[in-house]
Amino acid sequence: MTAAPRSTAQHLPEAVLRPVRGHHAFESCVEQLATAIRLGVYPRGSTLPAERELAELLHVSRATLREAMAALRQAGLVETTRGRGGGTVVTLKPGLPSARAAARATPTRRRDWLDALDYRRIVEPGAAALAASRALDDVRLAQLEQAHLDVSSARKPAEHRQADSRFHLTVAALTDSPRTVEAVTSVQATLHEMLLAIPVLDANIAHSDRQHAALVRAIKAGKPEQARRVMEEHCDDTAALLRGLVG
Repeated sequence: MTAAPRSTAQHLPEAVLRPVRGHHAFESCVEQLATAIRLGVYPRGSTLPAERELAELLHVSRATLREAMAALRQAGLVETTRGRGGGTVVTLKPGLPSARAAARATPTRRRDWLDALDYRRIVEPGAAALAASRALDDVRLAQLEQAHLDVSSARKPAEHRQADSRFHLTVAALTDSPRTVEAVTSVQATLHEMLLAIPVLDANIAHSDRQHAALVRAIKAGKPEQARRVMEEHCDDTAALLRGLVG
């Protein structure tokens, strides 16, 4: 006797959700779960699988999954109730200002945003590598260190976003290439628009700050390929969050 075929609700999550990479676990969880929700794998009003089941599907710790769930709640995609009969329900309700901004973005605007992420993946790692190849004096290294300190010490979301942009522009300026600075400025302007459309996520900020520190070390040590790799990972992680939460 053959087994009855499983319903779409049973097999789609297993097909769509895949194991994430260790260094990018949080961002990948958010991207995959948000995408699955937006595409109807988990329809509005449905209850997500138990924490343990999702953690096993994604091959992540339950702590990482909880951080991802918090991001989805902040984005207005799910709501969680505790206690007996509780669970996480898909709402797709843009309640926060950031979620409303994402919901208002037109398809054309979203395509432009996604194109900017691809462009950034080309431009900023190259800028980081070029900066690390330059012979930088103490004054310019101090500028880089101060830019990094400004990001890590910012406490308010608006201050952090501006300091983050200044850090990336400082790295570009170290290249002594006006065209590179122009390209990074363009990318950061669009990135700023996108970041305004998602909630501020503490887990992402902490991860980003660690990557910034690694980038500063690579540039100061004069290691272009290491600087390129760090910036590539940084761009990939940010892109994963934005693709998931902006849609």
